[in-house]
Amino acid sequence: MDQAELSTEQVLKRDIPWETYMTTKLISATGLQLLRRYDKKSESARAQLLDEDGPAYVHLFVTILRDIFKEETVEYVLALIYEMLSANPTRARLFHDESLAHEDTYEPFLRLLSKGNWFIQEKSCKILAWIISARSKAGNGVIANGEASASKKPITTIDDVLSGLVEWLCAQLRQPSHPTRGAPVAISCLSTLLKEPVVRSSFVKAGGVKLLVPLISPASTQQSIQLLYETCLCIWLLSYYEPAIEYLATSRTMQRLTEVVKSSTKEKVVRVVIMTFRNLLPKGTFGAQMVDLGLPHIIHSLKTQAWSDEDLLDALNQLEEGLKDNIKKLSSFDKYKQEVLLGHLDWNPMHKEANFWRENVTSFEENDFQILRVLLTILDTSSDPRSLAVACYDLSQFIQYHAAGRVIVTDLKAKERVMKLMNHENAEVTKNALLCIQRLLLGAKYASFLQA
Repeated sequence: MDQAELSTEQVLKRDIPWETYMTTKLISATGLQLLRRYDKKSESARAQLLDEDGPAYVHLFVTILRDIFKEETVEYVLALIYEMLSANPTRARLFHDESLAHEDTYEPFLRLLSKGNWFIQEKSCKILAWIISARSKAGNGVIANGEASASKKPITTIDDVLSGLVEWLCAQLRQPSHPTRGAPVAISCLSTLLKEPVVRSSFVKAGGVKLLVPLISPASTQQSIQLLYETCLCIWLLSYYEPAIEYLATSRTMQRLTEVVKSSTKEKVVRVVIMTFRNLLPKGTFGAQMVDLGLPHIIHSLKTQAWSDEDLLDALNQLEEGLKDNIKKLSSFDKYKQEVLLGHLDWNPMHKEANFWRENVTSFEENDFQILRVLLTILDTSSDPRSLAVACYDLSQFIQYHAAGRVIVTDLKAKERVMKLMNHENAEVTKNALLCIQRLLLGAKYASFLQA
């Protein structure tokens, strides 16, 4: 059978010749006795043994992984540990018991990440993630609770473990060992591990943040939704860490998160993205980015939906208020740009203020005349007469105040679009479409004589 497709249940059906290992002195008589009491027994019986003698079983399992290299046996012991921890993750604390102070409980799992087949790699990764998350936060730098000085061999430090594990996780995101399970397993482990500040630091130093960004995209199947959720959870955890925030600001993270929140109906996905936005809003240029991406309109739309999660509703309200405050601080052109990007235009004072156009007309050149292009899109797609009228008027203002306005608007093929609106049923639209065409045909020299 392909080792990548092995399940824990299949592995645990094997019969392992423990007596032979005792005969060859690879396990002790005490170890054999512990195994006979534990192996192939009911879940309740195993749970009782772990409650009574948990550290002894951890010591036994780690010793077997350290001393025995036969693949079937290694897989079997990893399956036993995985089963033990998945049934009750708090059992990971047993690996930090004082009685194991001089045991290097991490070394076998770290070694197996790079040496084993996929089943071995996957189980070692998940077990390591559980054990790291359960460790004492004393911060003494030594991951096995131990006094390394008393040991002949240096005990694996937190730095060794995190460096090795984060390196493996990043490798799975770059070039997975398993084509369909490599990335999901790595993301699942990261969504647990990134709760640890020390892991965030290692992950950012390893260049891991950029590996998450491609995975942020709208999802449809159950598996891809879970992967998307855990990826967004990683981004949320990183949004608490300043060096990661710097990268998030300069990548396409915000655009991708916005696409996800616009299209996702899964409450937990929407919640974690909104909470990420809330964290990032006060930082650097994120507020302006959110306004540019039309987030105020998206938030307004999300608030009309029937969410059951109180945290999500609170986050939506806080984000909405925060964005309103952000818009208040924007320059007049930023406010104008926000209005255009949202696609809903109204007769705000700036549209008719001569000073606004004199001071900001060159800003329309930004991003290859992005705002002019959006105005033309509004002419093509909007069914709102007020938006159509204001868009025509703004084009006529640009023609009047920009030295090359007539040429630029002509090159953007605006004339044909505006001409269509001269027969519009709404008088306000036809009046402003006519003004725009007059200014386009007459040019800036005579345009100032035409007033709306």
